[in-house]
Amino acid sequence: MNRTPIAAVALVAASALALTACSAGGAGGEDAAVPSELRIGNFADLTSWDPASADIGFNAPYLSAVYDPLVTIDGAGEPQPGLATDWAFSDDRLTLTMNLRSDAEFADGEPFDAEAAVANLAHLKDGTVSRESYLNVESFRAVDEDTVEIRLSRRDDRLLYFMGLGRSYMAAPSAIEAGTLEQAPVGSGPYTLSDATIPGAEYRFERVAEHWAAEDFPFDEVTVLPMQDSSARNNALEAGQIDVSYGDATTVGMAEQHGWNVASQVASWVGLRINDHTGSKLAPLGDARVRQALAYAFDGEALLGSIGEGEGVATPQLFAAGFAGYDEELDGRYPHDLDRAKALLAEAGYADGFDVTMPMAPPFQPWQAAVDQTFGELGIRVTWDEFQYVDYQSNAPSYPMFISVLAVDSNPTATIARQLTVPQWYMPEPDIAQFPELQAQVDRALDAEPGEAQQDEIQALNAMLVEEAWQVVWYQANDIYVTVAGIELTPVTGMKFPSLRQIQPAD
Repeated sequence: MNRTPIAAVALVAASALALTACSAGGAGGEDAAVPSELRIGNFADLTSWDPASADIGFNAPYLSAVYDPLVTIDGAGEPQPGLATDWAFSDDRLTLTMNLRSDAEFADGEPFDAEAAVANLAHLKDGTVSRESYLNVESFRAVDEDTVEIRLSRRDDRLLYFMGLGRSYMAAPSAIEAGTLEQAPVGSGPYTLSDATIPGAEYRFERVAEHWAAEDFPFDEVTVLPMQDSSARNNALEAGQIDVSYGDATTVGMAEQHGWNVASQVASWVGLRINDHTGSKLAPLGDARVRQALAYAFDGEALLGSIGEGEGVATPQLFAAGFAGYDEELDGRYPHDLDRAKALLAEAGYADGFDVTMPMAPPFQPWQAAVDQTFGELGIRVTWDEFQYVDYQSNAPSYPMFISVLAVDSNPTATIARQLTVPQWYMPEPDIAQFPELQAQVDRALDAEPGEAQQDEIQALNAMLVEEAWQVVWYQANDIYVTVAGIELTPVTGMKFPSLRQIQPAD
């Protein structure tokens, strides 16, 4: 899950959480008033109260209630002010200077200032999960009470984006020092965690009086219920027990009947993750013609319709559809063509196919039959090693290729990092450096002047990756959210569930 990106479907293996009783009023249909309490049917439970070890994924509703970020993000993926009011890079883009608010206070009474920000940034840089955002940071320095300087060892155009996604939440320095954040949050956020909370089932938050951003958080109370079972979420929404739900095609149908609002946005790519482009483990994958054959062989449009329920975009691209780096013209590069696939395999010397072993876990079974059928038509003989999902994540990357559902990013330089160059759970040993032309284009894309010149280089890289069939992407899937009539939600690509800032009363 994003932050390390794992899609929602990969959590289905966990058991469903029962909905605890909550007050009913305010959910209703077209004429419903905006409720004073916002009730969210989330997909996943909180992973940690410590921003340094929490996944980005589905944690935003929990963390954004109790913590303020230095930087937040909007639906277009653009960084926006939080506790940092503004910022600027030096001419060489190696120093980022941020000006801070002076009217925020942590729940334990500590003031938020530059020293607190530096303590938090150092904690995040050392974090088990959050460190990804600060790989190129050399140092943090409090310039004065309300100014922070971040020094980089090399230019990093992903930094503000990562910070805005959920990697700049500020906690009380005393709680960081005490090492207690995993169990109990102490932030300066718009809400505090209520004693009525039932961990794992129901998280209740009470509004902080005179919070500096009170207008951005209009609900008096917030309740977040982790509910992995889609039927439970749909039933709760229909019964008026929740106002916001992580949805599916069934929820969309219900919304049409009840006059609810539907929001969706591209969230993850679905397909075959290839980790062995050199062919060191499975020789055929080292030949681009074999990878291209696989791209031709799978009918992404059909898979999107049958398994993805039509919510998404059939595309062979890694860059998020609708965002910088994505090129709609590349979507036609691999039309479904089994004859062309077979011809490419024959050209590569694999007319009779080859043998491959791949991992399998319950969340990925919806695509297993399509792989069996398509590989069978190509003469590729597949053996499945069965895992429970808890073991899949640690074992799948050791295979030459595997079925994956991985989050996409609206920021293209983040895409380059997470899909190509920076080790991730699904890519422990990136191999793009072994392909000089691709690595050179990566370098050009990252070193180009921000703006049009950089976008041109990123699109050139995208075209090369598609031509190489670097990954066999079938489609990019949307995340879907449904809200009752009085509430609107803005999706954020890169978050599986957006923060409370993106959930507002309807205009």
